[in-house]
Amino acid sequence: MRLVLAGTPAVALPTLDALAASGHELLAVVTRPDAPRGRSKRPVASAVGQWAEAHGVQALKPAHPRDPEFVAALTALAPDACPVVAYGALVPQHVLDIPPFGWINLHFSLLPRWRGAAPVQHAIMAGDTETGATTFRLVQALDAGPVYGTLRRPLDGSETAGALLDELAAAGAGLMVETLDALGTTEPTEQDAAGATLAPKITVADARLDWTRPARDLDRHIRGCSPEPMTWTEMDGVRLKVAYARPTDETGLAPGALAVEKRRVLVGTGTTALELVRVQQHGKKEMTAADWGRGLHAVPTGFDGTR
Repeated sequence: MRLVLAGTPAVALPTLDALAASGHELLAVVTRPDAPRGRSKRPVASAVGQWAEAHGVQALKPAHPRDPEFVAALTALAPDACPVVAYGALVPQHVLDIPPFGWINLHFSLLPRWRGAAPVQHAIMAGDTETGATTFRLVQALDAGPVYGTLRRPLDGSETAGALLDELAAAGAGLMVETLDALGTTEPTEQDAAGATLAPKITVADARLDWTRPARDLDRHIRGCSPEPMTWTEMDGVRLKVAYARPTDETGLAPGALAVEKRRVLVGTGTTALELVRVQQHGKKEMTAADWGRGLHAVPTGFDGTR
């Protein structure tokens, strides 16, 4: 199978490695244009673009996949299929139609649940007991195309979005190769739209902690936003990010009220107290909450103006 992979961030690299080791022919990659990074604002290639350069593979970087130059280049390459992992741009129908087997997307949920940009984060925040990955054929509707294959992964309630996404990316690479191996011999199955849920991108505003919510919900929220965009709260107008926490059985603290102990820091919620485990002050590196608590000159009584 002659392939052109579309992808941008590092989550696509396990699939690239798997394709390079398979019997398929990787003709090129399609990725987002180089973007300014760091203080110098010098354009830097995406993770997929850097992989292509290191492996001597052609990289196409259209501003948009409808650009005529890109359409002509893809048509000339004549791929049989275009595997996709987190490309980040909407592909128009006339471009989807170029490869005879279409564009095959690896999505990190059990479709039709969690269609959208942040499926892993939403699965954790919703308290799902299972998630996984799905390969399906791209159509114009959001993550609604027919499904080729799935893999399942039970959730035990301790996962962070970053670690879970890395795990699913590694496992999903094998699923993508299996799907491509079977193209032409199997037919995909239509999704049940009635079971669809949406997983929009999580913004910094969405990541703000509401201490009136139950401790269990806050735990899921924190893990679902770790490492990006990371949940946060404020103390006297100064932002504090919360990277990891865990619910306790302790009561007696009002929502947002703070108790700094020798080896731990507790915050009141709408139910029981939440123990902060790792936090990050503005402009500083992530640290244990206990170290942060010991560094306070005066012990405040609460977050977000709670007194």
